[in-house]
Amino acid sequence: MKVFVVGANGQVGHELVHTLHKDEHHEVTAMVRKEEQQKEFEDKGIHSVLADLESTVEDLTDAMKGYDAVIFAAGSGGSTGQDMTLLIDLDGAVKTVEAAEHAGVKRYVMLSAFGVGDRSTWSDEIKPYYVAKYYADHHVEESSLDWTILRPGALTDDEPTGKFAAGSDAKPGDITRHDVAHALAHVVGDSSTSRKSIELVNGDHSLADALKSGL
Repeated sequence: MKVFVVGANGQVGHELVHTLHKDEHHEVTAMVRKEEQQKEFEDKGIHSVLADLESTVEDLTDAMKGYDAVIFAAGSGGSTGQDMTLLIDLDGAVKTVEAAEHAGVKRYVMLSAFGVGDRSTWSDEIKPYYVAKYYADHHVEESSLDWTILRPGALTDDEPTGKFAAGSDAKPGDITRHDVAHALAHVVGDSSTSRKSIELVNGDHSLADALKSGL
């Protein structure tokens, strides 16, 4: 599968790209904004393209042509303002959905956040982020794409556990960025996750078993 990763230079995206690159079943391309980021991937033998979520849908469509799947793993980051939350986490995500449809991409995986679908759980401290993700997710769900939305718990930099709880079995909790990246790499090729929004945290089961029991 030819996979196009948006947000490849982020912590989750970077690990995701390297995971897919090692998988003989996938051919990955990293989307980055800066030439130095592109060089870093190219020096490791990973194909990359320069594109920007603040550019046009037409530009993103051109970048995505010829791919089987798009994984959106981008985020504005905690150090930016609400303006970038709107531009990246909402409008940027929506533009990639539209671009994927225009480019003829069939599969789309969105990295979201735990509890986005339930307004009553939103933290007041980062409510604008949840609002952005809520409407971006809704746009994915209303699209013509074969989509999956992955909603991980609070992200940590701990060592990966390889153990998960998913769907109805997942309670609010943490998950390592490394484990999220590997989950994204898995679900892009897992038809059982098609057209489903999946809560995911670290737990007691392998990913395959967690998805099987929680969905």
